[in-house]
Amino acid sequence: MAALALQEWYYELIQYDFKNFNELKAVYGHASLVADDRVVFNIMGNNYRLVIRIVFQYKVIQIKWFGTHAEYDRIDVKNTIFNKKKL
Repeated sequence: MAALALQEWYYELIQYDFKNFNELKAVYGHASLVADDRVVFNIMGNNYRLVIRIVFQYKVIQIKWFGTHAEYDRIDVKNTIFNKKKL
């Protein structure tokens, strides 16, 4: 289920041409900007959290972390690196 929700988020995101975080926030109201161009998204009704780095100028995203909300509460979102997790 988590894998499907993540795929849905991705295919929805690529439909947009965001120029900056304010444009993204207008569509994803619960998205939070943290550090180093990192954005946190709620996935599957806030059961999961997704941390990405987004470079609006180049239209590039890099997944930094994905996990449950409870797991998210135990990480340093500003410094965490990609985690390998079976979805």
